[in-house]
Amino acid sequence: MGFSLFSILAVAALLGLLGDRVNATTVALSLLIVVLFAATFLGRNPALLASLAAMLVFNYFFLPPLGTWHIADPQNLVAWAAFTVTAVIAGELSAYARRRADESVHLYGQLQAAFAKATEAEALKQSEQLKSALLDAVTHDLRTPLTSIKAAVTTLLDSEGGHRTIELDSSGRTDFLDIINEETDRLNGFIESMVQLARVEAGSLQLATDAVPVEEIISTALQRAEPVLVVHEVRVNLEKGLPSVKADMRAIAEVIYNLVENAVKYSPIASTVTVTARRSEEGIEISVNDQGKGIPTDLREQVFEKFVRVDETSPGGMGLGLAIARGIVEAQNGHIKINTGDEGVGTKVIVTLPAQQ
Repeated sequence: MGFSLFSILAVAALLGLLGDRVNATTVALSLLIVVLFAATFLGRNPALLASLAAMLVFNYFFLPPLGTWHIADPQNLVAWAAFTVTAVIAGELSAYARRRADESVHLYGQLQAAFAKATEAEALKQSEQLKSALLDAVTHDLRTPLTSIKAAVTTLLDSEGGHRTIELDSSGRTDFLDIINEETDRLNGFIESMVQLARVEAGSLQLATDAVPVEEIISTALQRAEPVLVVHEVRVNLEKGLPSVKADMRAIAEVIYNLVENAVKYSPIASTVTVTARRSEEGIEISVNDQGKGIPTDLREQVFEKFVRVDETSPGGMGLGLAIARGIVEAQNGHIKINTGDEGVGTKVIVTLPAQQ
């Protein structure tokens, strides 16, 4: 408050030195600026003190007769009254605006804090959902093969030694060893999927970009998929004269294999899986079309997320295949999408890769 009073006196002294070169209007405006300054930067009470001091100084030093509190000219009395009212109102309005600005800043800070808390809460919620999904995946997809392995090993142990409780011939033992082998491969596949997804998300997946013939990619994928295709028909449609694609052959063949495997899982027995390769404006399209019940339009983007499966009751893995496929394809400047199958039947997953010029 002392600063506002000092400012009024300093401005009055400066104006007094100018003498007759300033008139009452100039003095009033100069003092009013000081009042507004006090209200804007110092607050309401310093502004009121500045208004009172400015009114007294204006009357005593600048309105005739000078050096007295008396105002001789009625017009000067009106001017003094107008200045006083203007100074007080302007100071109050400026102080009010400053308070509102402070309140707005405070409110904005509260909103930011609330938003941060809400964002944190949403992140925690999503984290809990992810943990829940992962736990479900581990419970179902990892415990199932472990249970099968444990049962097979227990049966083999019970058939050996001096306390046999189960009689197994050579063929029976081979069957249980096959179970152990298959379920171990299944566990190994789950672990590899988790590691590969982690590498994709971390951006540490090192992929080559060689010129690879499309026929070689499809042939490699279908050769690996032979065991799962025994009860399905496979059709391959290759456009003639296709250029090679810029890709990592092994990684893209793995993507096509996963798409074929998914097509088999979600299609009726003895249905047809069609693999097509053709040119497009963006490069080379490789698609896998099944004859299953299809994926709803509103879920076609969601299924590329981790641990998402369209039908939890259908056979399948942990819901990582499409997430890994998208990461691999996009890492090679391509993209992957899901459409309705040919003739409106089933699902068509389309992988587009850049062509080798």
